[in-house]
Amino acid sequence: MSSDNTQSTNLNDEIGGKQTEEGLENSSPQRSSPAELVDAINLVFGKQTHNRAIHAKGIVLEGRFIPSSSAATLSKAPHFQEASVPVTVRFSDFAGIPTISDTDALANPRGMALKFHLPDGSETDLVIHSFNGFPAATTDEFRELLIALGYSGPEVAAPTPADTYLATHPIAKSFLESQQTPPVSYATLTYFGVNSFKFINAQDKVTFGRYRIEPEEGNQFLSAEEIEKAAPDYLADEIRQRVAHAPIKFNFRVQIAEQGDKIEDPSMAWPDTRKLVDVGLIEITRVVPNSDAAERALLFLPAKLPEGIEPADPMIEFRNAAYIISYKRRNDIS
Repeated sequence: MSSDNTQSTNLNDEIGGKQTEEGLENSSPQRSSPAELVDAINLVFGKQTHNRAIHAKGIVLEGRFIPSSSAATLSKAPHFQEASVPVTVRFSDFAGIPTISDTDALANPRGMALKFHLPDGSETDLVIHSFNGFPAATTDEFRELLIALGYSGPEVAAPTPADTYLATHPIAKSFLESQQTPPVSYATLTYFGVNSFKFINAQDKVTFGRYRIEPEEGNQFLSAEEIEKAAPDYLADEIRQRVAHAPIKFNFRVQIAEQGDKIEDPSMAWPDTRKLVDVGLIEITRVVPNSDAAERALLFLPAKLPEGIEPADPMIEFRNAAYIISYKRRNDIS
């Protein structure tokens, strides 16, 4: 991991002096392995046989990404140019529990994963969720949180390991306690890319940013009365009906970093005053015929990037490796 950390520190040098000083806080070598992170997730939700370790319950749809005229000014990536490209989209609930009710608190934050099918036959992926931030600055911290949660429960005397951990980690506590109420639809949520990327355009201009995908119909949530009446699988039922009626549209944007923003720390949301660049429109047109089979077969790799986009946060590579391990386990691949 040392080479990744050196690269990330150099990226911070390009943003500015204050960024470099703050970025050094996260430059210590990674202690845990991707396999250990997946094991820690299993400790919380149980080991999955055929489903993802986390975000186990979901639905797969298809559509296209139509780049805006300003996309190419940000990056020379092929899907940021003039032509539209097909996309595969998976929406999901947070927990690693495939039978979780959509109204359960553990269903938040919701996930959105996208696979862009590029003109040359290759693919690039993006995995984001409906909360502007992450409960930990590093994967080591995230694993520590998961272990604390896994060894806590109603039968454990207070203070539980989770109580002790959260007492000294206010960002993780806020993440767990400030989630939104259930949405009207997967299509009525804003999704945030908490990891930062380095965008390079055809003139070699470098910009650092985070993705943000916003619904054209705005954010909409269920009332208390609607939550009481909602079926356990209402989100999949709702989006099937919605997309059968009309395409679902999201505005695809990138939030631009400024001096002092923590590029390497996904737990720190950047101010809403930061510039947003419109890079295109995501238009979802149908549910795939066999969503369950598609879910198991799909592997989203956040570090699978085309020329013109690079990781600017070491967590991206680590997530990538953990997703491969989870995929192999649910497909019995050694």
